[in-house]
Amino acid sequence: MIPRPHARLVHEQLAVSPAVAILGPRRCGKTTLARRFDPAYFDMETEGDRARLDAEWEPLTRGDRLIVIDEVQHEPKVFARLRGSIDADRGRNGRFILLGSVAPELMERASGSLAGRLGLVHMGPLSLPELTPGQLDDLWLRGGFPDGGILKPDSFPGWQQDYLEWLVSRDLPAWGVPAKPQPMLRLAAMLAAVHGQALNATQLGASLSINYKTVQSRCDALEEAFLIRRLQPFSGSGKKRLLKAPRVYWRDSGLLHALMNVSDLDQLYRQPWLGQSWVGFVIEQTLSTLALTGKHVAPFFYRTSDGYELDLVLEYGDERWAIEVKLTSDPSTAELDRLEKTADMIAADRRVLVCRIAQPIESERLLVVDLPGWLERLRG
Repeated sequence: MIPRPHARLVHEQLAVSPAVAILGPRRCGKTTLARRFDPAYFDMETEGDRARLDAEWEPLTRGDRLIVIDEVQHEPKVFARLRGSIDADRGRNGRFILLGSVAPELMERASGSLAGRLGLVHMGPLSLPELTPGQLDDLWLRGGFPDGGILKPDSFPGWQQDYLEWLVSRDLPAWGVPAKPQPMLRLAAMLAAVHGQALNATQLGASLSINYKTVQSRCDALEEAFLIRRLQPFSGSGKKRLLKAPRVYWRDSGLLHALMNVSDLDQLYRQPWLGQSWVGFVIEQTLSTLALTGKHVAPFFYRTSDGYELDLVLEYGDERWAIEVKLTSDPSTAELDRLEKTADMIAADRRVLVCRIAQPIESERLLVVDLPGWLERLRG
């Protein structure tokens, strides 16, 4: 079993908060991580566990054992009871871990009942810093879900396809998404086809015979389940006219490749959308690694109407980073010059090209580096 670095963040939050919520997609390893704390464990999707938690609430919450409540959004009354138990002994931290696969629903309920009482840890599938640099291409191809990605190559892409079918036929309806499984799977496939591109909800809706508002609401559901990311444009400054539609990315590259019917690396390298896949993978690895530092980062992309663009713009503390991603191992002088010129448009403090270069190139403001080296620098 690979130790997840998120355990450190959970320990830190438990030391200063009565309760900690671990948020992330289904099957990313949240339950496995929480069980390592040897807690009293309850799954709110299981009728027996709901009944047992209700019956044993008083002696459990008076005791010293850590309590884990999984898929807590399925049992709304738990939040009020949590608040009562926490406030009855406000000075005691490290009492509850809440696990959730739907961020807005959980946070809406928690914000009313547990404001000031709840720490947050975001968790995703396995990322490259948790593995080895030699596993980079396998991780890119198959994704990081522990049950069916990098750790179990023989199950790819069947596991991913089953995961998506389970999600649209069981989870989304249970979460109140009014969409039948097959239309949702078609939307998922269409979102994979425009991975890394501007999201045109009207165009997608026309293909599915639904209106753009329905497309947006279904995209909301996929984003709230931590499966896609809609990267917003950086507004910037100056006189350039900017594109305003968000870009859509599948957060796990294995799910993307399964949706696009790619099953091996040779096949992946023959795809016309190879570059967009690599860009999305690097963006997600970057943001996942930064999340483990515990620092707040605001991510965007930047593109002008005349074609100047940055794959990722980070507002990182009091700095602004301009990041471009290329699959090449030999970036040209023209590519570096264009990065510098575009970074100047947004007054970036740091400029980074993440590519496949063998040895990094570094100056005062510019860094050209491979992905493992880039992630290692982010970890500090």
